Amino acid sequence: METVYIDKHLALVDACRKGCRKSQFELYKLYERAMYNVALRIVNHEGEAEDVLQDAFLDAFTRLTDFRSETTFGLWLKQIVVNKSINCLRKRRAEFVSLDGVEAEDIPVTDEKEIQWRVEEIKSAVKLLPDGYRVVLTLYLFEGYDHEEISHILKISEVTSRSQLLRGKTKLKQILAQKGVRDEY
Repeated sequence: METVYIDKHLALVDACRKGCRKSQFELYKLYERAMYNVALRIVNHEGEAEDVLQDAFLDAFTRLTDFRSETTFGLWLKQIVVNKSINCLRKRRAEFVSLDGVEAEDIPVTDEKEIQWRVEEIKSAVKLLPDGYRVVLTLYLFEGYDHEEISHILKISEVTSRSQLLRGKTKLKQILAQKGVRDEY
């Protein structure tokens, strides 16, 4: 069965295609905060996240003819924001250490019940992670991408994506432990 996406903002998108500036502003207001947060989680710098956001909206509005409504406008825009954020990191030369050919030990599957951390403690701890760990962890845990998608987006192997996630989680736990947040699972 094919997935069908219903985009409740399709009328705004159609008005934008016709050049309606008011509709562009309304779409911007609808998605600005969420897309800024996506960019900020990836680039970890407020100024750069703002730049990514502006570039993403500019790109989206100039490429609206490419939007075919196969997905929602929000998902399409989010992909643009993620790609622009990754490009921003590449300009900073974020390093993703390749572990191709390295045997990874089996990682036990953790219980699906994750601990309820206080949001601000986790946000501040995630910001302290090295770029490679933070980006993979963000894409996987917060943005919902799988390792195959992450490897495609970042142009790294799936093994590297998995190891960056594992190392990122380990480092995050260390940072949280240093802050006095206990690991209770």
